[in-house]
Amino acid sequence: MSAPQGVLLIQLGTPDAPRPREVRRYLREFLSDPRVIDLPWLPRKLLLEGVILPTRPRQSAAAYAKVWTEEGSPLLVHSEAFRDALQQRLGREPIVALGMRYGNPSIASALRRLEEHGVREVTAIPMFPQAASSSSGSALEALFREPAAQRFARIRTIGAFFDDPGFVAAWRDVAAPVLDAFRADHVLFSYHGLPERQVRAADPRRDHCLESPDCCEPMRPAARHCYRAQCYATTNAVVAALGLDPKQTSTSFQSRLGRTPWIRPFTDHVLPELAERGVRRLAVLCPSFVADCLETVEEIGIRGREQWEGLGGEALELVPCLNAHPTWVDAVATLVDYANGTPASARSAADKPEASESATLTPAT
Repeated sequence: MSAPQGVLLIQLGTPDAPRPREVRRYLREFLSDPRVIDLPWLPRKLLLEGVILPTRPRQSAAAYAKVWTEEGSPLLVHSEAFRDALQQRLGREPIVALGMRYGNPSIASALRRLEEHGVREVTAIPMFPQAASSSSGSALEALFREPAAQRFARIRTIGAFFDDPGFVAAWRDVAAPVLDAFRADHVLFSYHGLPERQVRAADPRRDHCLESPDCCEPMRPAARHCYRAQCYATTNAVVAALGLDPKQTSTSFQSRLGRTPWIRPFTDHVLPELAERGVRRLAVLCPSFVADCLETVEEIGIRGREQWEGLGGEALELVPCLNAHPTWVDAVATLVDYANGTPASARSAADKPEASESATLTPAT
C-alpha cells in the first residue's frame, strides 16, 4: 500500500487575540519579513521598531476587536472551515493541513501533522490567487526553509490561479445572489495593494510595468507574472462570468502602508470619484482574498462603508469572500487532482488552466 498524500494550505496569518500584545507579536513576525518590507536589514529594523510597533499594534488590535468572533479571527475561522470542507470533499486521502505564514497554526505544525499521518508527498497551495513575492513567494520560501520539509519525498506547489475557471466560477456563485438582491449601481473590485517597486521587479524587461495607464490591459506576455495585471485579469474574468457591464465596474487597490508609492488607483480615492459620478448603491468584491479577514470585513465592510455613507452614498454591500463555498471547495479539489496527475471529476484535462501551473519541487536529502 502506498503512503498517503497530503495537501498543505498556506494562508497569511492572524494574531492569537485582538489585544495589543498579541498583535505586536504578530506584526513583528509579519513585517520583519524582507519580502514584505523589502528594505535592507537596518532600515527595516529601524522602521519596524521605531515607527510601526510603538503605535500600530494598539490601532490594529482595535480593528481586530471589531471583527473577532467567539471562534477566533475571521481568517482563521474561515480557513479552518475550508480545510475541513476540502478534507470531506477529497475523502480520507489526501490528508489536508492548514499552516499560516505568520502566527498560528504555523507551517511547521502543519507539516508535523502531515508527517504524523505518514504522508510522503505533499501538494502545497499558497492561498493567494495573484502571485506576489510578499505573499505566495514568501509562503513557499518559508515552507522549504522548514527542516521538516526536507523529510518529505516530494513537495508539489500550485501557482497563481487568478483566472482559473474554478476560481472564477466560485466568485460567480458567491457574488451572483448577493448582486441580484442588492441591485448595485456599480461593482468595485478591490485588491490588496503592493509597493510599485515590488510590481516593477516582476517585469523581466524592466521597460513595461507601470509605464502607461493601460499597461495591464489587455494582459501582454511580458505581464503574465505581474501582480497588478493578474488582478485586472481576475476582474475581467469575473465580470464576464457574472454578465456585468464592464462600464459599471472598476478595479482598485487597498491596504497600503507607509509613504512609498503603491500601485493605483487606491480604493479610498476611488470611492469619492464614484460618488461624484452619481453612484449610490455600491457592491465591493475583494478577489485577492479567498477568505474573509481584517482587510475585507473591517477595512471595506466597516471603514469603507462609513466612508461611502459619509460621501452621500446610499449603501455599500461587501460581497463575502469564497470562504468554504462548495464551488470553491470543488475548484481546489480539482487543482489538487491536476497537481497529482489524477483525472479531475469536475472537468477534463483539456480544460486545465494555464495559470494554475503545478511545479514539482523535491527537497534535498
